[in-house]
Formats: sequence, structure tokens, C-alpha cells
Amino acid sequence: MKVGLLQCDDVNESLLPAHGNYPEMFELALRKRLPQMDYRIYPAHKSELPGDPHECDVYLITGSKHGVYEEQEWIRELERFITQLWDLRKPLIGVCFGHQVMATAMGGQVEKSDRGWGVGVSFNQILEPKPWMQPVQDKLDLIVSHQDQVVELPPQAQVVASSDFCPNYLLQYGSHFLSVQGHPEFEKGYSEALMDMRSLTIPPARVRAGKVSLHADLDSDLMFDWIINFLRQAQG
Repeated sequence: MKVGLLQCDDVNESLLPAHGNYPEMFELALRKRLPQMDYRIYPAHKSELPGDPHECDVYLITGSKHGVYEEQEWIRELERFITQLWDLRKPLIGVCFGHQVMATAMGGQVEKSDRGWGVGVSFNQILEPKPWMQPVQDKLDLIVSHQDQVVELPPQAQVVASSDFCPNYLLQYGSHFLSVQGHPEFEKGYSEALMDMRSLTIPPARVRAGKVSLHADLDSDLMFDWIINFLRQAQG
């Protein structure tokens, strides 16, 4: 399988030595399940996208500190590429910012949520089990780090998992697009480091609650299993 990673940000320089960059986080998780994959990185945040959508079999969009509503040309270019992938029925996975930019590209709306920051572990309920959800589970608990949320669904999107804090948490579009607000690629140490780095921005009580939530078990491995199942199903 040829996997194209559409990279939308870099890890802060101060955190790179301990945690690595986003492409490495995803590669570590994906290669456990796809040891023979051809892994290609496209720095979308530097306006570097595939010249031909057929360069890879499947694509994955990373998170980012940027908001999809920012007037930056690379974000508009990425949205146009997403619509190309949709028309070509190319399998696509979106994570955090990737989840949000897929929504805007497909006609939805993203805003800074009045619920404030989501940090630490987010606890979500599966609303409708899907065939690619093997092994089956009725919850999805992942690390999050976001202020923005999908507030208006695109017409093609179906909510698969939800919480009171983030109602549109896991979305499926047709049979070949899947996106999640959480970060299955994040480890707990990186989540804590991010909260510390943003402690002047995130309310102290939210940081304390976020750090306490890190004691919970994560469904990160399960989410990556589901992602691979989904991609294989989408490829037919």
C-alpha cells in the first residue's frame, strides 16, 4: 500500500528531541500494521501536494496549530485536493485539523468552539457500529488538543462517534473518507508537554483536568486498527 501523508504542521522545536515530528509519529503506528508500506510525506503546509492524486493509494491528513478558516493559500490548495480525492474515490483519513479541513472542503463549517479547549483524553460513544470496526467496541477514547470544532456537517458526512463536548467527533463520508477529531498518534507524554507549553493560553482548571484524564486507558491502537480496516475496505 502506498500511503501519502499530507503534513500540515511541525512539532514545536522545543519538543522535537523528546517526541519527534508528526510524520514519524504516524509512521511508527502505521508501519506496525503495514510493514511493507511505501510511505511518502507531502509538506502540505509548505504548499507541497502530490502532482497527481494517483501517486499514492491512500492519503492521511495530519493535525495543525492553524485554523481551517485562516486566509492561507496552502489551506485552500489542500481543500481543492480533498475534493479531487473525493471525486476520484481515493481513500482519505483526517486527524484533528485534517478532520476539520475535510469538513470545510466538503461543504461543512468549522469554528472556534464556545466550549473552549479540549485537552487530555476525550471520552466518546460509538453511535453506529461499522463493518470496519473490528474488534468491536462501543467507545472511543483518544487524546485531543483543539479549540476548533466541526459545527455544521457536510451533506455527505455521517456522525459515527460523539460526545457532549464534541458532537461531531468521528465522521464517515461515503465509503472512502473517514476523519476523527482526536489524535491516535499522540502519546501521553506529548499531550502533557503540549499542555505545559500552552499553559498561558488554556485555563488552569482545564489543564488540571486534562492531566488527570491522562490516567485513563487510550483507544489509540484500536483507532489505528480501525483506520487500516477502513482503508482496506475502501480499496475494495
